[in-house]
Amino acid sequence: MREILGPLSEGGTTLTELAHPEDRAALLDAWAKLEQTGEPISLRLRVRDARGAYRSLSCNAKRSPDRSAVFGSLRPTSEIDDKELTTLRNKARILDSMVEHVDNMAFWALDSEGTCFYHDGKALGTAGFKRGQLVGVNWFELYGNQADAAVDDAPVDSVREWFDGKVRRFRSDMLGVYWDNWITPLRGEDGEPGGGLLGLSFDISESRSREKELRAQLQQIEAQQKVIRDLSTPIIEVWDGVLTLPMVGTVDSMRTADVMDSLLSKVVEKQARFAILDLTGVEVVDTKVASHLIELVTAIRLLGADGIVAGIKPNVAQTMVALGLDLSQLNTQRNLRAALQHAIRSMTRPESPPRNGAATAGAVTPGLPTPG
Repeated sequence: MREILGPLSEGGTTLTELAHPEDRAALLDAWAKLEQTGEPISLRLRVRDARGAYRSLSCNAKRSPDRSAVFGSLRPTSEIDDKELTTLRNKARILDSMVEHVDNMAFWALDSEGTCFYHDGKALGTAGFKRGQLVGVNWFELYGNQADAAVDDAPVDSVREWFDGKVRRFRSDMLGVYWDNWITPLRGEDGEPGGGLLGLSFDISESRSREKELRAQLQQIEAQQKVIRDLSTPIIEVWDGVLTLPMVGTVDSMRTADVMDSLLSKVVEKQARFAILDLTGVEVVDTKVASHLIELVTAIRLLGADGIVAGIKPNVAQTMVALGLDLSQLNTQRNLRAALQHAIRSMTRPESPPRNGAATAGAVTPGLPTPG
């Protein structure tokens, strides 16, 4: 006892006071059991020695036959008991299995001074390393204070900054391999932070290549869809200040929304005075589309232009009437030619009648087309 505790064993200090705070409850419970049942007790304690450090001791105690006294002993014991040793061995087996069988993983660990003490994994060969090649190498000297890689033009933290106790994840392109890296702090032998760090790197080069291919395909599809949208909504400037949009085929709500966005933008861009929607090639519209067309003409008017709907088929007209919408403000023409003549006449009509009365507001300017 004196060997272990020194003067503390003779200073009237109780065992409970010397025990580690986390072990005191277990000690008191065991002591209560000894007093109540008289059965011997055996437990493991961390006890403060003469230097102030905690040592792992095996504590055994039992009552004397006449129950008048308690005999006990404290003996040094291994820091790791059989159960903990089994746990550590199982963890080592798990790690060994991952290192040996997972193709795209690499493991590495640095101590608090930056020296590598573990470097293994089948993925190391992809980057040109041998397994264990960097063990004993100080990474502060190897990489210095500069970031060892960059991802999307963003620098990765320097090696020294990895030791701040934070968990990090980043991707890096290094030595021809694209890595997904995890960095986690390690505890020291005393269980306190600052014991170094563990690095786990996944080779994701193949998935990165597939990702680039998918992005390229998506961009191509988006470009093709834009071409299709442009072809399905060809806005033509047929006269100075007059736009026409011929629509062919089935007109659904999505296509009408595209038409509205494209046509309104073009009206503003060209400072158009008229926008003609030619529905000659449209056989069927649903009730929602008919409502959208009314809204489109109204929006064109709000931009200072006049919207004209031309070439409405009988069944389309019936659908629009069946909706019960207010069509009184809708400018309709029999066909595209009539709509174009209406727009040209409106733009060339004098703002006020001539003084000599030779021409009227409805006169047609010579040289311009006349209604057929």
